[in-house]
Amino acid sequence: QVQLVESGGGEVQAGGSLRLSCVASGSIFSINAMGWYRQAPGKQRELVAVSISGGSTNYADSVKGRFTISRDNAKNTVYLQMNSLKPEDTTVYYCYLDDFGMDYWGKGTLVTVSS
Repeated sequence: QVQLVESGGGEVQAGGSLRLSCVASGSIFSINAMGWYRQAPGKQRELVAVSISGGSTNYADSVKGRFTISRDNAKNTVYLQMNSLKPEDTTVYYCYLDDFGMDYWGKGTLVTVSS
């Protein structure tokens, strides 16, 4: 089993910054990708950013230029630096890991951006 633990959520004013962290532990075989999704009430979970092993990254159009994903492979940790936050970024953010085709999710961390 693989466990993902997120941290770094909280409340910030519009225009501010937050940094999310997610540490993976347990029986990790081979990480294909790590990333972040978010889900607002009543909406589908959507991709925010993903870091694919090998170096490529993908971002949702809504966060390009504002959010940056990075990984520390030695620590099995993924980060999401969120700058220029907007009220519409308010929701729960979930860490995601693809371990050799098996998907794992964290419990989520709440980000609240006030106007």
